[in-house]
Amino acid sequence: MTIMSDRWITKMATEHGMIEPFEGRQVRQGVISYGVSSYGYDMRVSNEFRIFTNVLSSIVDPKQFDPKSFVEFEGDVCIVPPNSFALSRSVEYFRIPRNVLTVTVGKSTYARCGIITNVTPFEPEWEGFVTLEISNTTPLPAKIYANEGIAQVLFFRGEEEPQVSYKDKAGKYQGQVGVTLPKL
Repeated sequence: MTIMSDRWITKMATEHGMIEPFEGRQVRQGVISYGVSSYGYDMRVSNEFRIFTNVLSSIVDPKQFDPKSFVEFEGDVCIVPPNSFALSRSVEYFRIPRNVLTVTVGKSTYARCGIITNVTPFEPEWEGFVTLEISNTTPLPAKIYANEGIAQVLFFRGEEEPQVSYKDKAGKYQGQVGVTLPKL
């Protein structure tokens, strides 16, 4: 596998719609940075959030997920309660080429505040808005800023195409639009 550079990311985004909307430079002034970087793309978090709540004493079960476990929130700043969790989605829509796999890592600005962003790999030929899992590991409330950077996507090109892509197997999260809850 080869990690792909800003030149490749820019070409794939502008000529093939791999990232939409695409920011062809690193935006930094007064915001948590986003846009293309040397070997990745810093995606933004939207203003749509689902914040975990325990009002109904629910149990988190990935096989029978109760959507009442979340409070829906829309706004420029989301407050994630202490030792809690929220879901959101990316501002950008991604279309991953057949010979590419991505790995996403949280941004250091949030990580240094105890906020961890988890995103599973984007498999070959997956497309959609990214569902972001945001954990506040601190004993204090934490702010998440909508429309600013949240995590960096790294693109790896395989030496050959896979036999079966995410699209080929009709993956359950293909083409997701909003904040997507767990599916079985």
